[in-house]
Amino acid sequence: MTGRLTLCPIALDSATRAGPDSRPLAGGSRGFAACEAVYRTDEGPAVREVIGVDAVTDWAERFGAEAVAQARVLLQRLSTPRAPFAGLTLDHPRIMGILNVTPDSFSDGGDRLDPGRAVADGLAMIETGADLLDVGGESTRPGAAEVDEAEELRRIEPVVRGLARVGARVSIDTRHTRVMQGALDAGAQVVNDVTALTGDPAALPLVARAQVPVVLMHMRGEPRTMQRDPVYGDAPLDVFDYLAARLSACAEAGIPLARIAVDPGIGFGKTVVHNLQILARLALYQGLGCAVLLGVSRKTFIARLSRDEPAKARLPGSLAAALAGLDRGVQILRVHDVAETAQAVAVWRAIDAGAAQDAD
Repeated sequence: MTGRLTLCPIALDSATRAGPDSRPLAGGSRGFAACEAVYRTDEGPAVREVIGVDAVTDWAERFGAEAVAQARVLLQRLSTPRAPFAGLTLDHPRIMGILNVTPDSFSDGGDRLDPGRAVADGLAMIETGADLLDVGGESTRPGAAEVDEAEELRRIEPVVRGLARVGARVSIDTRHTRVMQGALDAGAQVVNDVTALTGDPAALPLVARAQVPVVLMHMRGEPRTMQRDPVYGDAPLDVFDYLAARLSACAEAGIPLARIAVDPGIGFGKTVVHNLQILARLALYQGLGCAVLLGVSRKTFIARLSRDEPAKARLPGSLAAALAGLDRGVQILRVHDVAETAQAVAVWRAIDAGAAQDAD
């Protein structure tokens, strides 16, 4: 019987405070000594159990040699330090600043239509803590219509070029190959695709040929319709399976794991409940063996859990969700409010370091 095994680390703590049986999560500051193990087949219900990390392979033996092999691979991926992404070491959290140059993005549409203003804002983000700038020329908010590629390219090209000219590390947020290529020609170093290189048939070979890092995001459907009653069997595991399949497709195309980050796509074809289920189990995605990026900044689910605040009034909730992500091993945070996030991360890291000193 062929099945699929997943492991989600639980009870995460500072790696130095955890017990002798603990393993570092992705080689980072969090440690885990137990996992929620899930074994699934197409024939019956999933088998779930919380077990100590040292008992995982013994537990998997009941399902056969293939499950044991999967367990060993997952344990290795869960504990192995991540390779640098886009030239950035991942031994501490990294911040990707959102730089939308659109008239209709959900929280900052129209703020940076002038390229000069966009470049200046991007440089200010770097000054206040951004490691990477994600430039986008098409809104992918729920209900958004697709933008003509020529118009999208017209919006982003001078901004990417202006930022690259002064040495900024730039990512291009697009699902269109023509825009990817134009941005790379202008100096972008990373591709961030909400369709995980499925929206344009030429995107996967382009990224493979260009040998640039890429962010693969999960989205159910497409922006115009993605929030129309999305349904999952198990949202965290369904997202894991999708991203695992995309990593396999990238490997076949010649894109190595070290050049990939995955994003579970909070708010993209997901209800509030789906988002919360995924956020609670973010450590699961470290089992994919690559960097994990989290984008929760100003998302609608924050308002739904609070008082229906407008997008620009969701900073506290954004920070709470971002720090919860760091507690679960996330390496990269994609945010609108860079200075505030950098301050929160600095305090989070200091507390973590204090915990490490207490353990000495």
